[in-house]
Amino acid sequence: MSGSSIGTLFRVTTFGESHGKAVGAIVDGCPAGIEVSEADIQTQLTRRRPGQSDVSTPRNEADQVIILSGTESGKTLGTPIGLLVNNRDQRPGDYTEMSQVPRPSHADFTYQMKYGTRASSGGGRSSARETIGRVAAGAIAEKILQEWYGTEIVAWVSSAGEHDAPDLRNTGLTREQVDGNIMRCPDAASAEAMIESVVSARDAGDSMGGIVTCECRGVPAGLGEPVFEKLEAKLAQAMMSIPATKGFEIGSGFAGVRMKGSEHNDPFVQKGDHLGTVTNHSGGIQGGISNGESIVFQIAFKPPATISQAQSTATFEGEDTVLEAKGRHDPCVVNRAIPIVETMAALVLMDMALRQKVRET
Repeated sequence: MSGSSIGTLFRVTTFGESHGKAVGAIVDGCPAGIEVSEADIQTQLTRRRPGQSDVSTPRNEADQVIILSGTESGKTLGTPIGLLVNNRDQRPGDYTEMSQVPRPSHADFTYQMKYGTRASSGGGRSSARETIGRVAAGAIAEKILQEWYGTEIVAWVSSAGEHDAPDLRNTGLTREQVDGNIMRCPDAASAEAMIESVVSARDAGDSMGGIVTCECRGVPAGLGEPVFEKLEAKLAQAMMSIPATKGFEIGSGFAGVRMKGSEHNDPFVQKGDHLGTVTNHSGGIQGGISNGESIVFQIAFKPPATISQAQSTATFEGEDTVLEAKGRHDPCVVNRAIPIVETMAALVLMDMALRQKVRET
């Protein structure tokens, strides 16, 4: 098992290293007859790409996607879809000094221990550049979910460093509102404070973390499988596979432990032609299966490990040394993580939707 695939029926395998020739994905299990173009995929890739602002890495990549296979005349064939994005601005030479020094809290040491070798520049498969394949594949899943159910998936930055935005869940946020500033925090005052902190950390050669909130609206009831394939478990797995993630909570999350059952329970009520809940402390999932309410979860991202400050550490041979990392790195990843979170959620929901369709036939 390579660990580079996700999904059962809608299965995605990503490939490529940060400073290799290209990155991409293979999508297997996409239904035939779906209208998909490179333009449909490019929107999310453009939101994810580097070099967009002062709060992201200055690496300059257009991240233009190429559909290699699986479509004809703008429609899917039901065969594997090959997605490719070429790396144009790779600079492996930036990592020469780091080839013998595992970066603190990065994957250099663990990959070396696991494989006996590693990509010597840019983190290889552990780099966030690997997520390009996920975003491209997830954009296809998003399009299908929208067509089938009217599903909308919107994520935003709700915290960065010491700055927390007001709770904006259940307010009907749009992606246009989220993209209204470079921090992708819809609250303008909070965004301004966050940007100032990120720029300050960057100028000091440091980094900072944050929290992304995601809301999946229009998800039909019945998605998810009992026990080991619970929908929240698959979402947690997907989100925790994103580089730099350190925490996941759904619905009331950890705050729910401070509530009584009488406060936390979500009473049912008739909503038009269907049954729904008055509150949504469950986060749209009960017993591991979607209940038709919005699925709401949060993901914590740590400060990026690669910083330009001098750090006392050790070489692979155990000799004391001082590392001052070079290269181009994000001082904070949460704003660029938004399309990654959205498309990873789409991949999970799409896979579960296909599994439910099989059950219903």
